[in-house]
Amino acid sequence: MGILEVNQVYKYFGGVKANENISLSVEKGTIVGLIGPNGSGKTTLFNSIVGTHPIDKGSIKFEGKEVSELPIPVVAKLGLLRTFQQTRIYGKLNCVQNMLISSKPEKDNIFTVFAKIPATLTAKAENLLKFVGLYQKRKLRAGDLSFGQQKLLELAMALMNEPKMLLLDEPTAGINPTLINGIIDRLIKVNKEFGVTLLVIEHNMRVIMNLAQKIFCLAYGQLLAEGTPEQIKNDKRVINAYLGAQ
Repeated sequence: MGILEVNQVYKYFGGVKANENISLSVEKGTIVGLIGPNGSGKTTLFNSIVGTHPIDKGSIKFEGKEVSELPIPVVAKLGLLRTFQQTRIYGKLNCVQNMLISSKPEKDNIFTVFAKIPATLTAKAENLLKFVGLYQKRKLRAGDLSFGQQKLLELAMALMNEPKMLLLDEPTAGINPTLINGIIDRLIKVNKEFGVTLLVIEHNMRVIMNLAQKIFCLAYGQLLAEGTPEQIKNDKRVINAYLGAQ
């Protein structure tokens, strides 16, 4: 059994089947890709996995525990987190403050959290910023970072909570091409050095082919194909799905 098991999941929005009978398994310690044309249901599936959009039918298990009816904070405490295509950071706070806010207890608020930060937590934040290459910018307002740097900050914020698994929604979208290799390298290190399982939505085929060990392809809300990068690259169903979407 994988760390994540999605079994016969359906999600409706009115009369639209955003996800229809989707089943997939992600093994612990792997990097898995989730691809498909725009509107194929990838982000909807992510939202269902972490509890944003409860499913209408089926099962989602994380480490053997049914999570399909759990609220987002409970799912996150289990070690299952996600990042977003459009970054969600606190633009007026500096990078270290963003890191500390991301790990604050729920009972605290933004006005009290900085008054009782242990030095060990600040050191942890700074070490993670160093890991993603933002240590020199740690005192800079997050809103003044480039979009690519904001994505790295969001990754570091997620790592503050020591996730077991991360769902990454287009981690290289909108990023300067010169920075993409650095993103790939860091995601591989997150997997290897931190032991975090990754499920990655990505439209850049070069990125996902170099990053993932296994790939699932969705189309029209259904699972179209699954296999190794080489198998997916040569799958006529996948090729036709992308060509038909252009």
